[in-house]
Amino acid sequence: MDYEAHFQKRISDLKSEGRYRSFATLERIAGRFPKALCYAPDGSSKEVTIWCSNDYLGMGQHPVVLNAVKEAVDRSGAGAGGTRNISGTTRYHVELEESLADLHQKESALVFSSGYIANEGALSTLSKLLPDCIVFSDALNHASMIMGIRSGGCEKHVFRHNDVEHLEELLKSSDPKRPKLIAFESVYSMEGDIAPIKEIIELAEKYSALTYIDEVHGVGLYGPRGAGVAEERGLMDRIDIIEGTFGKAYGLMGGYIAGKAAMVDAVRSFAASFIFTTSLPPGVLAGARASVEHLKVSDIERQRQRRNVRRLKARVEAAGMPYMQGESHIVPLVVGEATCCKQVTDMLMSEYDIYVQPINFPTVPKGTERLRLTATAAHSLEEVDHFVDVLQELWSESHMFQHAVA
Repeated sequence: MDYEAHFQKRISDLKSEGRYRSFATLERIAGRFPKALCYAPDGSSKEVTIWCSNDYLGMGQHPVVLNAVKEAVDRSGAGAGGTRNISGTTRYHVELEESLADLHQKESALVFSSGYIANEGALSTLSKLLPDCIVFSDALNHASMIMGIRSGGCEKHVFRHNDVEHLEELLKSSDPKRPKLIAFESVYSMEGDIAPIKEIIELAEKYSALTYIDEVHGVGLYGPRGAGVAEERGLMDRIDIIEGTFGKAYGLMGGYIAGKAAMVDAVRSFAASFIFTTSLPPGVLAGARASVEHLKVSDIERQRQRRNVRRLKARVEAAGMPYMQGESHIVPLVVGEATCCKQVTDMLMSEYDIYVQPINFPTVPKGTERLRLTATAAHSLEEVDHFVDVLQELWSESHMFQHAVA
């Protein structure tokens, strides 16, 4: 077999379908987010405005976070020195986990190297440890949740996205004696909608199922202390396991779970992706804790972000552009065709110095390709208006969007 030719053919197919992923080489400018330098292959650069970042509150640039990172590096150096089990559990881990347990009002919390690893490790471990477990998974759950459930090897039923009637049908038809776990997200980042959390909890209580909620796009942003959508809706105490990340609103990297002490300890003791991974470095952990603690008491960032999201949605709505009208802060603008989606984002970058990454299959279904727009706390209202003005110009003059969705 000609291995090289085989892989070249696969890449060529991706390119012909308009699904080849090109990465923008960026250098964020400290203190000036959402501005960044974008580097060309020849080494030249230009300043661009980012409109697809997960750093929703600009905490990756916040002085409180930066100072905590610098102090930890000066005090403890760059790396953790090992896995959590072998010399890699630092006081920064312990203090962060205590802060997270307090944030979610749970008995215990456990930090992972990423949100993906947290989902994969926790879901696979819990479903393996529960004898003859059945997992009920929302159809649009993140790839990390799907992989975790698959790795658990238990029986799985997928319910239609946010469809509590379908979920109840599946629960009702299952053996009432078997352990059950319902896995879902609070904010679905590619649709911008929010789960019917209360109704799912009520079904879980009715059918004796555990609840596992992915709050990665909710923590920091929702609730009076930033604990997520479940906190905002007064439901956090009725959720069994909460999974979150530091890679979005908290502005750093890493993931975690929070829940009952025995459940969290079981994941700590059995999850291979936790046991065999080098632990996060002191600077990241200290910065994450500073961000979590700051957003427990500061609402300024959340209010500014909500103001910008309201403005973005109002302007897009008034312009008549097709976006998915969810409750959350995420604004998915539907283009509907992969090649066109890439052309739009290329034009935004080349002609207007605006960076948005096209979202294509397999992240979203074919025919629903989109721009996932995120107004952050760091954007100004003038930047919001300019961005929508540019989108409107592309809409009215190039007819690229209309051709794609037609």
